Amino acid sequence: MHTKTLQIPTLDGHADAFAAFPDSGEQYPGVLMYPDGFGIRPALREMAEELAGHDTAERALRDADAYLEFLTTRPEVSAGPVAVTGYCIGGLLAVHTAVAHPGRVAALAAFHAPVGADGLDKLSELAAEVHFGHAETDLTPQDLRRLDQALAAAGVEYTSEIYPGTVHGFTMSDTDDFDPSALRRHWDRLLPLLGRALGNGGGSR
Repeated sequence: MHTKTLQIPTLDGHADAFAAFPDSGEQYPGVLMYPDGFGIRPALREMAEELAGHDTAERALRDADAYLEFLTTRPEVSAGPVAVTGYCIGGLLAVHTAVAHPGRVAALAAFHAPVGADGLDKLSELAAEVHFGHAETDLTPQDLRRLDQALAAAGVEYTSEIYPGTVHGFTMSDTDDFDPSALRRHWDRLLPLLGRALGNGGGSR
């Protein structure tokens, strides 16, 4: 596994980032990964490396325009569409990115994220295939139905589900809310999504 700590120029200055690449030296589709509110730390680095181990290159970043430009011009990243994924508030940022760049983002995934915090109308602008994995404590079944109706109205391929028995933050191994079985479920949803949308054989666990 090849990793780098980076500083990426944005309109507001330089932002810290972490990149992970497969060791093969070949090019793969890029995946932009947004962290939760606690930012880049060992648990997020481990998740980035896990994702890169499934033959994708990704970033934990925060400014969509600057970072997508950076990501897609890296020599390790193949030409074509990219994916965005995020956790907690990073999931909302991933939604914003996919909405703002429908021609570039082919896959969107968000986990224990307030994906509807800015209203559901924006979802109508999505073009990416979507997976939302919700904590059981984050939204009600009624909220889930409204969210799913908005996704259906957008006409995109999607899955949106509550992960049973989970609380907010269930993917984060450095928190008390971590749920190992839910993390496995997260990989079982995320990797095939990337394989379908990016044509890169996401694999299975």
